[in-house]
Amino acid sequence: MAAFTPATTADRDDAAAFAGRAARWDNQGPVRLRADGDLVRLWATTPFDTLATRAVTGTLEPRDVTVHAGNLLSALAVVRDGTVDPGPAVDAAWRAQLPPVAGWVAVDTIPAEVIGRLSDDGVARARANPGPAGGAGTALLDSEVMTVQGNGMSVVITMRTLFALSGMGFAPPTRGEVIRISATDAWVRLDARFGAVVRRRHAALPLLFAL
Repeated sequence: MAAFTPATTADRDDAAAFAGRAARWDNQGPVRLRADGDLVRLWATTPFDTLATRAVTGTLEPRDVTVHAGNLLSALAVVRDGTVDPGPAVDAAWRAQLPPVAGWVAVDTIPAEVIGRLSDDGVARARANPGPAGGAGTALLDSEVMTVQGNGMSVVITMRTLFALSGMGFAPPTRGEVIRISATDAWVRLDARFGAVVRRRHAALPLLFAL
């Protein structure tokens, strides 16, 4: 049985909010929890081929476990003990590669209001021209919203990352709020007040095996 102990009530509420947003997309969706010093980093997949993450202060045993979003939400919202069982481990359900911890370069900051307007415009375009499944089409999701530059990096931001950021409720479009954009050679990350979204900058190359 796993044991997750948020350090404070605020950390518990933050973790529950994260699990709740992930569960809105898929109650059975995987949420990965990983201990990192005195932090527990929560990771979730999104419908936009983009990862969402938030870190809270606390402890976790075992130090890396994947559970269903709905089970984690129920544990944090219902059980009032300091330590909760986040649910049965479903480690095999996590298939996404995680980005590196180190090596990030700060590229630029963008006002959250700008990101909010661009996200709203994308939603309006998706409603006006829905894809085959009724939601946003691939062309819209992959559209390049902006390019940011700084510290020797030039990074393209696509609609996928903006939809993931707004869908997780990470970036309230209020005056003074900013989104921090950082990158490695392979990844781009958008950090907002309540969490971050991370996506590969380029498609991963398939592995080739010699016969």
